[in-house]
Amino acid sequence: MSKNTRATQELAKAGIAFTVHTYDYDPSAERIGLQAAQAIGEPAHRVLKTLMAEVDGRTVCAVIPSDREVSMKKLAAVFQGKSASMMKPAAAERATGYVVGGISPFGQKKRVATVIEASAMDEPLVYLNGGQRGLQVRLSPRDAATALDAVIASVVAEA
Repeated sequence: MSKNTRATQELAKAGIAFTVHTYDYDPSAERIGLQAAQAIGEPAHRVLKTLMAEVDGRTVCAVIPSDREVSMKKLAAVFQGKSASMMKPAAAERATGYVVGGISPFGQKKRVATVIEASAMDEPLVYLNGGQRGLQVRLSPRDAATALDAVIASVVAEA
């Protein structure tokens, strides 16, 4: 497995400190983020998943803890929209240049508006997809937000 992806290249170019972690990706896993957390031995709230969505037809990215679900109402509100919906997997792959299970918020084909769940900012380090299946990058959530020029807001559904 190559540890040199568009995601890791973008982070390195931006001077962001990160480490790379590989794991055995399970394509049959029902919830990819939870499987990644278990495989690398980290709590699910520290392993963030990258979700591609549309707000009023505009592509956006939401980065949230892998054990939570995004609230479409909150997501739409963050980007001043009326409605939000998840992108279909094929559309997410076309928009990002990554395959499902390997979609990173870093190094996407085209930079899109991104939100990081506010609760993730409480963690000293978080894991995000590194741009391919079985690859995670660990970094400060503040550095992730800076690299992505992300909005920090609560976008998870109430538990």
